Amino acid sequence: MNIFQIIARTIIKKSFHLSVWTIEQFHDIAVYEQKARKLQELPDGTLGKDIANCLEKNNLRLVPNYESHDLKHVLLDFKMTPVDEIRMQAFMLGNGNYSIPSFAIFVFGALLLPDLWTTFYKDYKNGLNSKPIKTWTIEEYSHSQTSTLRQIVTNYSVRQQTEFNIKSLIRFCALTAIVLGTFGMLFCLPFLFSSNMADLVGAGFPFVGGAIIASAGLVTLSNLTKQTRELNKLTT
Repeated sequence: MNIFQIIARTIIKKSFHLSVWTIEQFHDIAVYEQKARKLQELPDGTLGKDIANCLEKNNLRLVPNYESHDLKHVLLDFKMTPVDEIRMQAFMLGNGNYSIPSFAIFVFGALLLPDLWTTFYKDYKNGLNSKPIKTWTIEEYSHSQTSTLRQIVTNYSVRQQTEFNIKSLIRFCALTAIVLGTFGMLFCLPFLFSSNMADLVGAGFPFVGGAIIASAGLVTLSNLTKQTRELNKLTT
């Protein structure tokens, strides 16, 4: 691992710790500590027990309003590390979790970890071919066996699924637009603070263009998700 990779992982780790600390300042942590203790009392092998063990092993607590985040880490067997955090977000994007936090975390991590783009793509594909779990909660699944739930997720088969269908292509293009648009905005951002008019003009138009491209990708994903939900309602 070179110095850049070490620095990138350190930045991601520090950023996550800062985010969690900030969230905790606005909530009563005692409530979530009590919730974690109740999970610890569940039988071995249950998802709730495994979540409690994972938190204890990594000296972590349930993040207020983000308890399902820890559920996904344990259920999908992603470790509590900077790299696995980004990998899990790649999986969840493929799994249909098109939320702003998920996009933000993934783009942030992907830009800092270009050496893992192939891994992220594989995780995205795995999420695409797995049972959707973005709505799963600890309350609903904590008493279920972790091994059984993992089989349900990984053995999921989509009806009439093809490897390269139109929706997959649209989804991939939308994600690409979001990543490239965001990257373009970040690249141009420093030049917008320049006192040189040429820099302002030269960076301003690409910045706006990047914003438009990223926004178009988000709108496309939102519409695609809406259509998928409507189709699922008709077929169930």
